Amino acid sequence: MLFTMKTTTLLTILFLLLTIAGCTGQKQAHNNLAPDGTHKVSAEILAEGLENPWSMAFLPDGRILIAERPGRIRIFADNELKPETIVGLPAIWSHGQGGLLDIVLHPDYEDNRLIYLAYASQENGIGNTTIARARLEGNSLRDTEVLFKGDPATDSKYHFGCRIVFDRDKYMYFTIGDRGVMENGQMKSNHHGKVMRLHADGSIPNDNPFVGQEDAKPEIWNYGHRNIQGMTLHPVTGQLWSHEHGPKGGDEVNLEIKGANYGWPVVSFGINYNGTIITNDTTLPGMTDPLHYWVPSIAPCGMCFVTSDKYPDWSGNLLVGALAGQQIQRLVFNENNKVVHTEKLFEGMARFRDIRQGPDGYIYVLTEGPGLFFRVEVE
Repeated sequence: MLFTMKTTTLLTILFLLLTIAGCTGQKQAHNNLAPDGTHKVSAEILAEGLENPWSMAFLPDGRILIAERPGRIRIFADNELKPETIVGLPAIWSHGQGGLLDIVLHPDYEDNRLIYLAYASQENGIGNTTIARARLEGNSLRDTEVLFKGDPATDSKYHFGCRIVFDRDKYMYFTIGDRGVMENGQMKSNHHGKVMRLHADGSIPNDNPFVGQEDAKPEIWNYGHRNIQGMTLHPVTGQLWSHEHGPKGGDEVNLEIKGANYGWPVVSFGINYNGTIITNDTTLPGMTDPLHYWVPSIAPCGMCFVTSDKYPDWSGNLLVGALAGQQIQRLVFNENNKVVHTEKLFEGMARFRDIRQGPDGYIYVLTEGPGLFFRVEVE
């Protein structure tokens, strides 16, 4: 069955969502014709009933791993969500916005079978974002090593980040939010509100920008962030791109530059949730401006560039998921990294948590409320 926004009212769409939710493998369309008037965008539902799914990883053997924030890794294989899970995970602190967050393969996974996890861990009721790696053997994680723990630990329930990305030189980048204390963004003496960069074994690169500086954590790549929950490499330049949550307004897309200060909370396009002013400045000398921002906020989460010939009209476009905005935004950038066109896809369908282009060239998506795993198709 195929339904379009042009022929249904909002109440009808809600009814259809409830009706189709149990029918995996069927198409759900929540979008008009594409701007050129020739394509319909639809969601091929592959699995349902996921609990706060946060990220996915594609294994060379065809299995897809799906991380659920409460602390499980599910297995999608042979066109179904398997009842068994990956065992041997470290202890996960499911605490507020924290839990099992990202799951990423080492660039040489086929040789070393190493999987990297970003998750919240705790001791005596306080904790932070942690990065660990383990070897996947069958359905089990073995030889788990903790590579990094955010400092300081806190009992805060907010802004754990976290996304992991390996660049073309196999450096590992990952994020931690300001942990609910906005001033942390400007304090290089802690890991909060930062992008970190490490070698794959957890050691610190000598050319990190703040190595050897007093009162600065050597893992820091750049700072001045609020809470990054989307990060990816540009397919042509190899540069690291991210998006982050602003407060009320001021979500951003950023190009992540070595040693840069992105300004939070000294500059922002947003205000406090109670309507009070955080800052009157949206730009200042010495601070890096966003490539794009949203007012009002969409609460971005998950992102990927499209390179596949499955979506020829989208080649080079950036797809950004939205939680509060309940949509995927397709952003078209020009050669100067300026947005020249935006489009809302699947608006009102769910809270979008992760978007990845799979090895087969299709775009795969995770949502929460409802917890779905689906493939994007364009007709």
